[in-house]
Amino acid sequence: MNMAVTHGQAIMPPPFSAGLDVWSQSTGRPGTPTYDTAGFAAFVPSDPDFGGCLEIQKISATTRLRWMGEVPIMPGCFLQVRARVKAISGVLPDIAVAAWAGNAGGAQIGGLTTTGPVTSLTSYGDVVEITAIIGTGARPGVDMVWPTSVEIAHFGIDLTGPTGGVVRVDDIVIEDVTGFYTGELLGVVDVRDFGAVGDGSTDDQPAFLAAMAAAGQRRLLVPEGNYHIGADLTITTPVTFRGTLSMPESAVLILQQDFDFPSYEAAFGNAETGFRKGLQALFHSSQHIIFDLRGRRVVLSGPVDVRALVGFDNISSRRVLANGQLDAAESPAWETVTVTRSASYSISERLRLTGISNVSGVPVGARVSGVGVGREVYVRSRSVSNNRVTLSQPLHGGSGTQSYTFERYQYLLDFSGFSSLRNFEMRNIELRCRGRCSSVMLPEDGRIFRFLGCQFERPQDRAITSIGQGCQGMWIESCQFESSQQPFNAQDRTVIAFNVNGNDAKIRNNRVVLWAHFGIMAGSGHLISGNHFFQGDTQSLGIRQAGLILTNKNTKTSFSGNYVDNCFLELTNEYDSEPEHSTGFSFGGLTVEGNIFYAIDVASWFSFIVIKPYGPGHFLQGLHVTGNVFRTTGSRIDRADKLDTTYASLNFNRFRNVIFENNAYNGIDFPAESPAVILHEQNSESTNWSVGTGDKLPFGGFARSVTSVVMEGPARDSSNAIRHDMPYAQVQQGVNGNEVRLRWPQSVRGLALVTVRVDRPL
Repeated sequence: MNMAVTHGQAIMPPPFSAGLDVWSQSTGRPGTPTYDTAGFAAFVPSDPDFGGCLEIQKISATTRLRWMGEVPIMPGCFLQVRARVKAISGVLPDIAVAAWAGNAGGAQIGGLTTTGPVTSLTSYGDVVEITAIIGTGARPGVDMVWPTSVEIAHFGIDLTGPTGGVVRVDDIVIEDVTGFYTGELLGVVDVRDFGAVGDGSTDDQPAFLAAMAAAGQRRLLVPEGNYHIGADLTITTPVTFRGTLSMPESAVLILQQDFDFPSYEAAFGNAETGFRKGLQALFHSSQHIIFDLRGRRVVLSGPVDVRALVGFDNISSRRVLANGQLDAAESPAWETVTVTRSASYSISERLRLTGISNVSGVPVGARVSGVGVGREVYVRSRSVSNNRVTLSQPLHGGSGTQSYTFERYQYLLDFSGFSSLRNFEMRNIELRCRGRCSSVMLPEDGRIFRFLGCQFERPQDRAITSIGQGCQGMWIESCQFESSQQPFNAQDRTVIAFNVNGNDAKIRNNRVVLWAHFGIMAGSGHLISGNHFFQGDTQSLGIRQAGLILTNKNTKTSFSGNYVDNCFLELTNEYDSEPEHSTGFSFGGLTVEGNIFYAIDVASWFSFIVIKPYGPGHFLQGLHVTGNVFRTTGSRIDRADKLDTTYASLNFNRFRNVIFENNAYNGIDFPAESPAVILHEQNSESTNWSVGTGDKLPFGGFARSVTSVVMEGPARDSSNAIRHDMPYAQVQQGVNGNEVRLRWPQSVRGLALVTVRVDRPL
């Protein structure tokens, strides 16, 4: 590198053959004696080593030789003065590069180092080169460090030591060597200076390691070229990439000081490769927990198999992918793989399909469909040697052999290869599927997978898929889900935002636009709050699908503060291998509180809370529906609650702890209440008052308890006399068991407030 300040300026002295009148015997300043008149020196035209050269006899304690040309001294510029010398005869002197330093006005500046290293000549005829470097910066190897007040200099040599000897001096060379100190000046270390080739094939890893060892706190510079790195590499210093790296897929690059997506993109010269290598490094780095996309967009040409990138399958340390956009390119890599196989199912092995020919062709993570298969059942793992697969959930269709279809969707981020992954978090990530692929498949096992502030834009089939227990304790919070089937009628949509197999999910404050279902949730212990999911269309008296499906009968779940818009909450047991109830808890363990349920122009048989048992014998226990608003516009509906008897009904005789109270109903003909307060007016005297509940009892249940009878005004007999007798109550009366009888000792008439429950509270 030649500093621009020396371009075009004469810093190189002329050869001695051009004349000795520009060579001073002292300082080099104008007017000083020159070698043209020196009797102790002469030009030698044909020395065998030097060609033309200057021969000098040392006649004084210090014999000086200075070029009278003014060499500019500029900050940041480094000059090297070189001279080749040999002794001819007499006493052997010492020799060194020397200089005179002055300001712009020509005044000498004293107190400076003006000589370079001294060399003693030890033999005759041997050529010795002396050098010195001069500059305004104290850098390694600089012999004369001058202040910026020095602006001009005269360079040459000094002969010191014993007098009387004769030496010959070759033409003196002055050259700009600022390039020696570029890295020092700019705070960078160039990997090429340590042997890096950058030809794309030579393994440059050793050169990178050597450069880092020398860099200290300086930045590493990777100049233009393609640098092959054959194994793992951790760059501990800051690094600037002008060129790119190439590495095996399994080799890990960790940029300790520049751990973000723009740095990895620069390292590999490609956004997708940079993203994959950065995500890989996230799992291998012990010093970083966040891979930050810095608001950048990454276009992916195919699924990212995270387990294959990482190289191991079990991690529990918190890791975060944050702040950017993943975009699906148009590519055949997103095509769904669909296979059909005959398989056998036995309720004694409730999570297995066996007897599958060519089971290796059944992909792990495929969704299973067939008779008796619930929604969102996936292949969790497979055993080729045993011709079987393990399922995420049991089947409700009973034992038998049939044909099953396996559909393997393709995901932007696929974690299914991990046997266990804990504490992975996606924060402020937009997943733009463009209707080409799905978004995220969770690991087979693990816990506390978090989605915070993410946007799922138009997945082809699924946004978040759990194929096992990797959803245990999952958070989905403050996310937006936009369906790829928004123009479809509600009943024609098939895309699903998420599913859960494990327990303790937190689904909070999400906005969900026009999916077939917001979520299908097995497990228990869920907290579902603050979500707005809407699934309507423009059809008159339209059909709606379930918004959220809870598949664990006794789900131990809180559903509060949600906006359920043109869809409904469904309770099923479609994952029971023996769906008829025999022992244990049945439907319940659910609090539905403070929600808004709203629908526009739906069919009259639409309802907001639907229970669908897949076998007989089930009942309700511990279902609390309180403080909600149920409303329809454009058309009225019969009820907010419904029992779907496609497969079975409920055992109304076993209802326990069922509360429907303090709800608001608008556009609904038969508001559900339990306890239900019935105002019964008996206009004719009778000992047997038949009190109907007016279809108020939830899910068409029985009138199983009367908790109070209060007369509003007196009971009177046929003589209009007031009677103070009290009736007793008979429950589960009438054809449908939804009436009660008040039995009086004698015939009376009057007005009674009767409180009836659909359950037995104890």
